[in-house]
Amino acid sequence: MIQRIQSVFLLILVIAMISVLFLPLWAKTNPQTGEEVVLRAFSLAAEPLAVTDSATAVATSSINTNTMVIGALAILVALVALYEIFQYKNRFTQIKLGLLNTLLLAALLGTIFYYSSYIGDELIKTDTPGKYQAGFYLPILGLIVNSLANRFIKRDEDLVRSVDRLR
Repeated sequence: MIQRIQSVFLLILVIAMISVLFLPLWAKTNPQTGEEVVLRAFSLAAEPLAVTDSATAVATSSINTNTMVIGALAILVALVALYEIFQYKNRFTQIKLGLLNTLLLAALLGTIFYYSSYIGDELIKTDTPGKYQAGFYLPILGLIVNSLANRFIKRDEDLVRSVDRLR
């Protein structure tokens, strides 16, 4: 089970999706006010960098958007990958779960991009663009290791079918 290379790739996918839950995904800073908007898996919130007066602190603390969809998709991808590891006896089911994970990862990337490009950019109106943080690149890593796992699962299935033909 774990000694197979596709199981290692799927375990890397699970670890990457759990990391998405805790790492920042995107951030944008307003240099004039010192306000920073940070996108995380469960929230898009403004964090004051330097509080100059109490009016600025009140204004920045009120910006908070719920992004539970990102966290839910990351958890769902991790659970599907974990379930896929333990389906090693049924490779066809593993292939189908891998395709489902590819769709879920694409939806996760699209959701992160939507919240960062459209919702987050509207919160701070500056000419400076936001910066993608470490958590944004983990779903891309997840897509890569998921496709590698699917390739090795398919290769195992082809090997078993070729041996069945020889019998």
